[in-house]
Amino acid sequence: MEAGRHRRWLFTLCVMVASCAIGDVARAQTSDGGDLSFELVDPKVLRVCADPRNMPFSNEKGEGIENKLAELFAGKLQKKLDYVFFPQATGFVRMTLGAHRCDVIMGFPQGDDIAQGTNPYYRTTYALVAKAGSGLEDVDTLEDPKLKGKHVGIIAGTPPATNMAIAGLMRDAKPYPLMIDTRYDNSAQAMIDDLTSGKIDAGVLWGPMAGYYAKKAGALHVTPLVKETTGPKLVYRIGMGVRAADQNWKRQLNKLIQENQGEINKILIDFGVPLLDENDRPLAVEAAGKAP
Repeated sequence: MEAGRHRRWLFTLCVMVASCAIGDVARAQTSDGGDLSFELVDPKVLRVCADPRNMPFSNEKGEGIENKLAELFAGKLQKKLDYVFFPQATGFVRMTLGAHRCDVIMGFPQGDDIAQGTNPYYRTTYALVAKAGSGLEDVDTLEDPKLKGKHVGIIAGTPPATNMAIAGLMRDAKPYPLMIDTRYDNSAQAMIDDLTSGKIDAGVLWGPMAGYYAKKAGALHVTPLVKETTGPKLVYRIGMGVRAADQNWKRQLNKLIQENQGEINKILIDFGVPLLDENDRPLAVEAAGKAP
């Protein structure tokens, strides 16, 4: 997979980049008065495409980041909220958004052309997770000599695996599978469990996952990896995904993102997402109202 086409979040990040084409769709129509009348977008229901078990992003109980964002947007749009759940594996976009069963993917990487992206509503990166007191809390790059000989967990096939290989860390690394059945397996949770039990010395996870699971486990330190000088980029902008034909819908979502950035950031921060500004600096809580 091409590094710039990774999503979500690991499972989502890398999974949504799987090759599948969205068929041709009719263009949404607008009324003469300027009010948006969507041919394909439900005017009364916010229909969200989501994974039923992909925390911290979404689940059927409505507990994830994107569930909370969907609730926020449904309220602003004065629409009823409904979901079409489908595992985020190969075919996710084709079977949900592309099949017109739902109208928006709440988390979508900028630059992925499998669907049309809105303006981004946050920037984040892969992160290194280590135990407090391990001596690795100050490590801020995979090129740090302190990681030599350490057992570092990595989700196989994600961008930082390349960085780790370049840094000579793969010999002692512990890989975790990317493509899993989330009904039975959770690679991120397995990595955190191994870290807390001492089976590995550190782990590399997609930022939202790193922040969420570290927060749940406690006594873990999360360091955004923004100083890599080799390998693929690890920082990504995340927006929402819509059909290519739904230009008016995209503009409406862009407007909502701009108007509600502060509330969006609060949700992200509450879940432990390591937010970054355009200079790759941690986004302070007091700056949460600014667009990424």
